[in-house]
Amino acid sequence: MGSELLLEIGTEEIPARFIPPVLEEMAASFRKLMEQERIAVGEVLTWGTPRRLALVAREVAPAQAEASTEVIGPPKAVAFDAGGKPTPAAQGFAKNQGVAVGDLIEVDTPRGVYLAVSKRTAGRPSRDRLLELLPSFILGLSFPKSMRWGSESVTFARPIHWVLARWGGEVLPFVVGDVTSGGVTYGHRFLAPQAVEIKDAATYVASLKQAQVIVDPQVRRVHLEKELAQAAAKVGGEVVPNPGLLEENSFLVEYPSVVCGNFEEKFLALPDEVLITSMREHQRYFSLRGKDGRLLPHFLAVNNTLARNPDLVRQGHERVLRARLSDAMFFYQEDAKTPLEKRVEALKGVVFHSLLGTSFEKMERFRELAVFLAQRLAPDLTELVRRAAYLCKADIVTEMVGEFPSLQGVMGRQYARLSGEPPAVAEAIFTHYLPRHAGDLLPPDLTGALVGMADRLDTICGCFGVGLIPTGAADPYGLRRHALAVIHILRDKGLHLNLPEAVGAALDLLKGKISRTPEETGLEVLDFFQTRLQHLLLGEGLDNETVAAVLAAGGADVVDAADKARALEEVRRSPDFPTLAVAFKRVINIARGAEAGEVSPLLFEYPEEKLLFEAAALMEEEVGTALEKRDYPTVCRALAKLRGPVDVFFEKVMVMAEDEKLRRNRLALLVGISNTFLQMADFSRIST
Repeated sequence: MGSELLLEIGTEEIPARFIPPVLEEMAASFRKLMEQERIAVGEVLTWGTPRRLALVAREVAPAQAEASTEVIGPPKAVAFDAGGKPTPAAQGFAKNQGVAVGDLIEVDTPRGVYLAVSKRTAGRPSRDRLLELLPSFILGLSFPKSMRWGSESVTFARPIHWVLARWGGEVLPFVVGDVTSGGVTYGHRFLAPQAVEIKDAATYVASLKQAQVIVDPQVRRVHLEKELAQAAAKVGGEVVPNPGLLEENSFLVEYPSVVCGNFEEKFLALPDEVLITSMREHQRYFSLRGKDGRLLPHFLAVNNTLARNPDLVRQGHERVLRARLSDAMFFYQEDAKTPLEKRVEALKGVVFHSLLGTSFEKMERFRELAVFLAQRLAPDLTELVRRAAYLCKADIVTEMVGEFPSLQGVMGRQYARLSGEPPAVAEAIFTHYLPRHAGDLLPPDLTGALVGMADRLDTICGCFGVGLIPTGAADPYGLRRHALAVIHILRDKGLHLNLPEAVGAALDLLKGKISRTPEETGLEVLDFFQTRLQHLLLGEGLDNETVAAVLAAGGADVVDAADKARALEEVRRSPDFPTLAVAFKRVINIARGAEAGEVSPLLFEYPEEKLLFEAAALMEEEVGTALEKRDYPTVCRALAKLRGPVDVFFEKVMVMAEDEKLRRNRLALLVGISNTFLQMADFSRIST
């Protein structure tokens, strides 16, 4: 049974957003390090607060596993002479490796058979390796920003003040920067700042709890949730849910306590989003709602101490928030004096991108594109779409959005209502931003959906047109997110958009801005969308070959492509599909590259040709009707009826006949069938 390792890095306050990712990194990096070092390890846990990052590794093996390596020597052909006696090459290699020639082994390599020696190296004690490895492990942790301190050249998120390192009940002494590790930690900075001796990992969490530190983030979060709920209940309210704010606050404190404060009811005249955002972004406060769903004139602040004078602490929070809300009220009242329409011209002074023009120019482009989409997908909404697109970016020049960029769209909707715009236009100003991130709501209204898709298509096509294409993990303009948003909206609304046509229209509107040819850009944009759709369908559990087969036959209509893939996936579960696919693939492969043409029944030599011709005609009629209805399961069933005629055709008929007329006629028959197949999928992409 192994020992437990306890490692704690004590620091000055680390920013809350740095902590969750570095805790994940600590666990993953330590496991990888132990694997590289051949040290077996059990469960690895990480905990953290603003002042400490901790790792506990359980059942760490006492020593490295024995290592076995092979040292390759000379080729066998030169290591022994014709009589099988070792040559100087073999003897010299054995001597250099400290073994007898008889201990050499033969190994097969890509270059032939070679002599080698197998060496086994005993593992070193884990304690010794940990002493050597832990300093670099600590300093190798990555943060968005790091700093140096004192005269040391080492860097970390914040200055390191102590390191606790225990191996079982023993201290592991090593040096990190100017700090020597030991067996003590320190309690809460204000509530219990004294040193706390830790005997082993088993007592670590409990010892810190006594020193007013809840080191486990999950436990601390649960504690905070209970504190918030209890404080809210005292004023008859409920906390407005915000998981991000809850996590941030839990990493801002070591022992959370909650204070309930109040603000003047006059501030409730502000839109809810303004109040919530002002409290959240400036002060990290939680908002409260009453049972009727309305905001209450109260807030909850999270403190890192147990206040000796709660009233004094509350008054301090209230004073700060009063100033913030007064500013917000001023911004709102000033913004409301100017109709939203009159702010549009100010977009000419806002640069969207140096190569793609101002926000006004962008708005003009995607407004035309939104009208283009509306005329094809929802003609009755054309004028609402035109108006919403014209106004949807106007709020970015308001005072409120300047102060709180996250309220873009929210304030546009509010100011549009105050300006007397139609409700559908006001709502679309907000919803055209949806979805804003993965898992977000999709626009519930079609007007906002059309404007949002046009905005995103303009961004994607514009960026591709000037060479700003995502590479690897780098996607600074969020183009992958924009493409996925378009796909999600199309599927959610069941909109049958011809994507190549829409991309072409977007690129036409970008003429004079893009530096690459529209043809090249269009192909890359469509491939980009197809890749996003492929990943999305695979993530939904569809088979890779199913998705590839459907997209190879064309993915111009996102909704159709997804529906076809699901129908084909269902057909592939049939026990008859493998033989059916063989027949389909044979038709497609033979027809590939052949010319289409009119089939003449007068040139049929065999009854099997007539049988296939007539069956294909019936199949094409069924498929055509089903395609019009977008009934893809029926399309698949209609295609399946051709299996028998195809099988007997290939058994009896030589397609590549010597007579050119017969050969062309038979190929034309197969090309017609193949083209019908390809309206559903390229079955040659499916293995059988």
